[in-house]
Amino acid sequence: MIRWMWVFLDRPAAAFDDCVRFWSTVTGSAVSAPRGEHGEFVTLLPPAGTPWLKLQAVGDAGGVHLDLDVDDIPVAIDAVVTLGGRLIGDRDGYAVMESPAGQTFCLTPFQHAAAPDATGTAVPPVSPPFVAPDGTASRVDQVCLDLAAGAIDGDRAFWSALTGRPATPSPLPEFTRLRSGFPFPLDLLIQRLDAPRPAGAHPDLSSTDPAATAAWHESLGATRVSDGDRWIVLRDPGDALYCVTSRDPYRAD
Repeated sequence: MIRWMWVFLDRPAAAFDDCVRFWSTVTGSAVSAPRGEHGEFVTLLPPAGTPWLKLQAVGDAGGVHLDLDVDDIPVAIDAVVTLGGRLIGDRDGYAVMESPAGQTFCLTPFQHAAAPDATGTAVPPVSPPFVAPDGTASRVDQVCLDLAAGAIDGDRAFWSALTGRPATPSPLPEFTRLRSGFPFPLDLLIQRLDAPRPAGAHPDLSSTDPAATAAWHESLGATRVSDGDRWIVLRDPGDALYCVTSRDPYRAD
């Protein structure tokens, strides 16, 4: 059902230009011409591979949401509702949905043109890692869905069924991963939070040297929040959380 996945970084309008500069720099991307009535949308265009990361200027604190490209939006709405999701708004040409836990996402019309692979299946190539000035490679390779403990089971089953990706346990019990693979350019990571809070999401970058990547990001306007054993938590210029992890940005699976 899902033909492609877009990740939207929704950022406050007052910090939008700074966020566009920051994310285009750390991903090595060019920036599309602005779109929308107020120029509130841009797409990050990688030097190779198919674009999948966008930014949107919003009137609140923002966050992250997914756009799922489908061939038939009414059919996709019915499928999402059958799986336990909710229709929030049926707009002109797209639909706003919620997961059972309340994570917002959109169903959008599929418009990609991709070259077929050797089997004849259209597989848009994913952009490679970006190499920073110091030689450190990194890549935005997953979106983490942050959920309260009581919401984990329902959303894990929902996202696994919706994407057709099996839920893979992590060595850390608070995490479950839905692996990437056509038609998804990145993993989904489901994180169980200790304290109850509304559903949210944040992007993660894998890096060959997380400390070096984090330091470079700080020089570009990010703020370091905390250091863990396997990741570093930062805030971008729009005050939104993201993580730099020790995952291999060159992994092929």
